[in-house]
Amino acid sequence: MINPTIEAAINDQIKHEFESAYLYLSMSAYFESVNLSGFAHWMRLQYEEETVHAMKLFDYLHDRGGRAVLQAMAQPQSSFNSSLEVFEMALHHEQRVTALINSLYDLAIKENDHATQIHLQWFITEQVEEEKSASDVVEKLKMAGDHPGALFLLNEQLGSRAAE
Repeated sequence: MINPTIEAAINDQIKHEFESAYLYLSMSAYFESVNLSGFAHWMRLQYEEETVHAMKLFDYLHDRGGRAVLQAMAQPQSSFNSSLEVFEMALHHEQRVTALINSLYDLAIKENDHATQIHLQWFITEQVEEEKSASDVVEKLKMAGDHPGALFLLNEQLGSRAAE
């Protein structure tokens, strides 16, 4: 049986993962509205990944004899000023999620919950990838500046991203 403190914290993290998914879907909708279908595709895949992350935690709770309790989510931002702004927001968001995962891991250590520590190691590794992925696009957008051709090429590159 899972520790009730850990169970509550994992339920909070499930909410954060679904909020991430919802934010990325909103970002995808924005990119569709400004005819950047490659950017939209990239964000749609992020949405799908975040849903998988939430479900990994959901299933883990049940595997440990706990119960996932879904929580209300706030409406995500839907208006943006630029592609760079969107990806900078995505990077900051991933940094926030990293901090949340690290706090959850610290709690598992404090509560002497070895199984949860092991389970969370996957998330810690995943967050390194998530931050790098968003950071790479931020840097490319900064290099592209206001050059439409560079934005077009980046849109094509992001559109070729495959699901993992």
